[in-house]
Amino acid sequence: MNLTTSRTKVVGVDVSYEVTTYAIVDIKGNIIAEDHFPTIDYPEASAFVAELCHRIAAMSESYGGVAQIRSIGVSAPSANYRTGCMENSPNMKWKGVVPFAAMIRDRLGLAVMLANNAYARGLGEYMFGSAHGMGVFVLITLGTGLGSCLFIDGKPYRGADGFAGEIGHSCFKPGGRRCGCGASGCFEAYTAAKGIVTTARELLAQSDKPSLMRHSDQLTPAVIAACCDQGDEMAIEVFRRTGEVLGIVLANYASVVGPEAFVLTGGIPKAGHWLLDPLRQSFNEHIFYNLQDKVKVLVSSLNDHERDVLGASALAWEVKEYSLYV
Repeated sequence: MNLTTSRTKVVGVDVSYEVTTYAIVDIKGNIIAEDHFPTIDYPEASAFVAELCHRIAAMSESYGGVAQIRSIGVSAPSANYRTGCMENSPNMKWKGVVPFAAMIRDRLGLAVMLANNAYARGLGEYMFGSAHGMGVFVLITLGTGLGSCLFIDGKPYRGADGFAGEIGHSCFKPGGRRCGCGASGCFEAYTAAKGIVTTARELLAQSDKPSLMRHSDQLTPAVIAACCDQGDEMAIEVFRRTGEVLGIVLANYASVVGPEAFVLTGGIPKAGHWLLDPLRQSFNEHIFYNLQDKVKVLVSSLNDHERDVLGASALAWEVKEYSLYV
């Protein structure tokens, strides 16, 4: 069997903190089949991998069988493409070093490429979205965590050990809020989901001013954004402060690497102008003056799940083909 010509499908898997999406994708980037399941239902990595592989095998059987799949690409938080492991994720339930790629390969007998979710999302944006045709851009993930990936001529800069781009874990305020990574004062502790909620609770504790946020059973960035839409001044202040810090993050980044644009992805940018207006103002105030008005701050217009599995599937084509099905 000529594997190179017969295997024209790959599997793309996007592992997020709450949901895992997986899909069979053909060589032209068409999604043949797609499904998802809750990541948070599996506190043990081994049980999660078993469920994922079972689902991939079942889906593949409906489209020619696992023997027709060339390889698998997996996008995950804190993933290191050099080692094929998820390493010390500050937000996932699976702690320590998890040999994710090897675990999947051993169960399915296929080549597996694992990479950080910012890298996979960036591939999706470069091929199909806002970054298409750009020479230098930075993909920003902003949701449960804050991450990034710098792309130069369509290729990611991943650093000597595979962990370049962890902008969320650079220091914003020495001795500040405790971050999930174990350090204090990280940008992520002020701009990602938990940080935004912490800002809201601090503001509520500092004042007895009326706010719709006081009546919410469970504060989330989406709930706070909804309060903004109803004119809640304290909620608006939460996103103003968040945007101000994010502007500093991006201005520092831009002043070092000089990209054409930042592309924002994840749930937090869906707050819209409540976040973006103060972000862009802060960005322009703090960026190196020679770069003012030259770096765009864009929000992805793509469907998140579709882009992320397509980005993950692009990873699959990068790995050298290997299969037990010969």
